[in-house]
Amino acid sequence: MRIILATLNAKYIHTSLAIRLLKAYSEHEFEDILLAEYTIKDPAMNIVSDLFQKQPDVIGFSCYIWNIEETIKLVGILKQVMPEVKIVLGGPEVSYEPLYWMKREAGVDFIVNGDGEETFHHLLQEIRDGHKYHFVYGAAYRKGEELIVNPPRPKSDLNTLPTPHRFAEDLPELSKRIVYFETSRGCPFNCQFCLSSIEVGVRYYDIERVKSDLLYLIEGGAKVIKFLDRTFNINRNYAMEMFQFLIDNHQGCVFQFEITADIMRPEVLDFLAQNAPPGVFRFEIGVQSTNDETNELVKRRQNFTKLSRTVMKIKASGNIDQHLDLIAGLPMEDYATFRKTFNDVFAMEPEELQLGFLKMLRGTGLRAQAAKYDYTYMEHAPYEILSSHVMPFSDIIRLKRLEDVLEKYWNSQRLAHSVKYLIRHVFPSPFDFFQEFGDYWEARGWQKIGHQLEDLFTRLHNFLTDRGTPSMDIVTGLMKLDYFLAHKYKPRKIWWEDVLDKSEWAKYLKQIAEQPERISAKLAKSRVSERELQKFIVLDVLPFRLEPVLASISGLRFDGLAGAEAEPQTEAAAEGGAGAGAGSGAVDADGLADGLVENLGLHMAVSGSGKNEGGMVAAGQSDALYSAVAVAEGIVPAPADPHPDARDGRTLLVVLYQQDESQRAQYYALSL
Repeated sequence: MRIILATLNAKYIHTSLAIRLLKAYSEHEFEDILLAEYTIKDPAMNIVSDLFQKQPDVIGFSCYIWNIEETIKLVGILKQVMPEVKIVLGGPEVSYEPLYWMKREAGVDFIVNGDGEETFHHLLQEIRDGHKYHFVYGAAYRKGEELIVNPPRPKSDLNTLPTPHRFAEDLPELSKRIVYFETSRGCPFNCQFCLSSIEVGVRYYDIERVKSDLLYLIEGGAKVIKFLDRTFNINRNYAMEMFQFLIDNHQGCVFQFEITADIMRPEVLDFLAQNAPPGVFRFEIGVQSTNDETNELVKRRQNFTKLSRTVMKIKASGNIDQHLDLIAGLPMEDYATFRKTFNDVFAMEPEELQLGFLKMLRGTGLRAQAAKYDYTYMEHAPYEILSSHVMPFSDIIRLKRLEDVLEKYWNSQRLAHSVKYLIRHVFPSPFDFFQEFGDYWEARGWQKIGHQLEDLFTRLHNFLTDRGTPSMDIVTGLMKLDYFLAHKYKPRKIWWEDVLDKSEWAKYLKQIAEQPERISAKLAKSRVSERELQKFIVLDVLPFRLEPVLASISGLRFDGLAGAEAEPQTEAAAEGGAGAGAGSGAVDADGLADGLVENLGLHMAVSGSGKNEGGMVAAGQSDALYSAVAVAEGIVPAPADPHPDARDGRTLLVVLYQQDESQRAQYYALSL
């Protein structure tokens, strides 16, 4: 009997843990089991053709909200071309309402609910042998025209399940794809919008087995391993032992965890700050809402003060990137309170902030209470809400615009300096920047057309210019810096018109070629000629001193003022000193590397992508949402210059490409 375990991943780089778990459990008895992974973008006929040629007797599909609609279409086609094949669905999307799916698509023969390993194996035995499907606990099946759902199967003992990570055919792909891994199943919390709340309690795999599998994957070449545990740090001792093991054995592999930040113990934070290798760990933290009433209604226990303390301590270490999640549309969260939630969380300036919209997942408590909050939502997956008792559809689409530019301009990190300056110094709050820009973006129809890298810069520049944004010389200078840093190689074109005069450019290039040690010892050691230097250097003169501007957006900014209304925020008290790490943007001349000459006016040398590291720097928001018209008509006073200390000079911006294996542009700033 030939069995194919298939799924449609969201992207090619993803892999399915579920179908590997099923194969690992059943292959000792059913030797002819094939894995078939596709993506939701693959044409249906291509998938059907591929499955048809494999000549299966049974096809099992792993189903989630991102692939269920495409999977159902496939089932209908497959049953027409292979009417004898048995089709089994499993996974969280079909586990909670199996009768709905069997009624919707007549081609579905069986559905496996809950943990699938034992149930699917038993089902295969009955398909092959006695067809006594009423004995298969955890399965739904057809008996003539009748649909039957059997009682659930007891939860599996995880340590009786064979490892899904040792298939030889996976080894060549380990370095090219994300490996999904679980050390536990279940969640201790009861959030009513989440499927994980349905299963009570947490089950763990034996930690020595987990370590063995991880070491096998790391040594096999895995580059990214994403842990699927709903709360990786719920068991402090287990998490600490795992963190230590991964620190000792990572070999450059990156690990991503979902953690609950407000229960993270101080000793764990101290341990990670002191020992986590930079770039190896990545934390995903679900904040969802900072509205206490909302959290209480969805049974979400959260201490935002402790959560913030954890996030900021991790951020201060500079070792771990953090991805924070928000959900728009939760009960009692209207547009105004969500603005506060957004600003509360953005004040921590996480490396990534994902804005999602509430989905009414099948089986969740909130879906069962949809009428209570006047929810309307999509009939088919992903079941995203369209409106609620306090958030009309008009507010949903406004937030969609904000989400679009948030992804493009913050999460991409392509304009890190520019956007940070705007949200700290120009706009009343981060929310107001992204919302106003999102509205402008859609009004011009840009959401209907694609964009290249330079389009991101020209569109932001057009937006800021049209609204009469103050300090445009500084903003434009930072945008130039970001544009240069966004390239691995010297860019062939630029998007601005005020280019450096050719004679000036040649003069500066000649000086650098003659005295490269004034830039860096490494450049001096390379002994490149002026002609060679032209191939990987760009120069530009900024009409202000870059150092104080970068200092104002470096370091950590969490001043407790998040969520303030439209009035400008006051400047926070400075704590500590400016960081002197790569890309910090605030480096004292005394702390520079050997070879930098102070009498040339070289105040700092910063290399890297512009990510901030180091201590806390005062950073207020001294510019409100001013426009040139409003100032002219006396509606608001002209804003004070946030950087008078930057106006007493100019800066020669020097950017070098292809200087090391990292392929990251390196920049240096010389005061003129």
